[in-house]
Amino acid sequence: MRQEKSEVIIIGVGPSGAVAAGLLRRAGRTVTILEKEDFPRFVIGESLLPQSMEYIEAAGMLQDVIEAGFQFKNGAAFACDAQYAHFDFRQKFTPGWGTTYQVQRGPFDKVLADAAARMGADIRYRHAVTAVDVSGDKPVVTVRQENGEEYQLTGDFLLDASGYGRVLPRFLGLDIPSALPVRQAIFTHIEDRIAKNTEATFDREKILISVPPDETDVWFWLIPFSNGRSSIGVVGRREQFDERDDKEQLLDRVRRTPNLARLLKDAVWDTPVRHIVGYSANVKSLYGRNFALLGNTTEFLDPVFSSGVTIAFKSADLAVKALLKQLAGDPVDWERSYAAPLMVGVETFRAFVTAWYDRRLQDIIFAPNKSPEIERMVSSVLAGYAWDEKNPFVAKPERRLASVQAACTLAA
Repeated sequence: MRQEKSEVIIIGVGPSGAVAAGLLRRAGRTVTILEKEDFPRFVIGESLLPQSMEYIEAAGMLQDVIEAGFQFKNGAAFACDAQYAHFDFRQKFTPGWGTTYQVQRGPFDKVLADAAARMGADIRYRHAVTAVDVSGDKPVVTVRQENGEEYQLTGDFLLDASGYGRVLPRFLGLDIPSALPVRQAIFTHIEDRIAKNTEATFDREKILISVPPDETDVWFWLIPFSNGRSSIGVVGRREQFDERDDKEQLLDRVRRTPNLARLLKDAVWDTPVRHIVGYSANVKSLYGRNFALLGNTTEFLDPVFSSGVTIAFKSADLAVKALLKQLAGDPVDWERSYAAPLMVGVETFRAFVTAWYDRRLQDIIFAPNKSPEIERMVSSVLAGYAWDEKNPFVAKPERRLASVQAACTLAA
């Protein structure tokens, strides 16, 4: 079997893999990326958070993203029956980017991958990982090409950015069950025709999260793109769906949700409807001997606050900073340098996800008289600044959510 070497091996060229490659190439390191698919490919997770822009810029990919013409985004809107609230991410507690984009992930991921290739990363599409050995001094990956030929690639370090593929968790037995309930998402892309709907008022610069008035633990996303299309999806517990066709269920639920029925009355449903069940995941460890997990390979919570890509970028940034020190010969404590700081934001988002489904966060979001300071703090987390421990909703998220929700309930 053919033997090859690379300084850093990355599995997957999605957002975390591409940004990690950009950061490593800017530091002069050799990078080989193994990607089992061709790009572009269909993926959901299309509404970015402003915090993401910091990492895109640091990786040298900002101009590529700007020039791609994606839909500008400045906030998030929430609707439940007659209730409506919105957050402008430019009005937040934490300094930094306040705007970002809503993207079709196929083109967006390809923009990042092409930028990584432009910077000198060796990206090998249709190269699937079939085995991994991390028992020696250096990780060894066995790879199968599209023509069936196999070879082995040895690196100084291995980053798993395979996302839902979860390559290292599968091969190394790192997967553990998520503590979150099993939920299902049904979704598609549509020609929304909202601009032609004289009855509709819609801010295309914000993601819209809608809650049916009779099922407050079910929610819809509506993410507008720059070309008159949108991503639409519904999320709920597995038992809240039936055995009907995915498209029939999604259409039925949209029609029974008043604000969405008005917005999408002229929409053209021209794309196959898909579903994912049991997408939440967790692992025993985020790192090991000469390897680390990035992005959705580490832990995926829930899509409600669009945190997945932000966590992916943050993991790439932290891991590369630690890796560059290690490659330079300095000792690195991966728990303190990578896992612990990454989990600060993950735990913040986890608290917000839990509070969303048990309605505490919904009470805060829809409270009619939120203080401007509370609104700015919540806006910061929703904008992706879940690692800013100066924000009380990050430093002690559960305590802060409970106290603010209690105050909002009393005020109501």
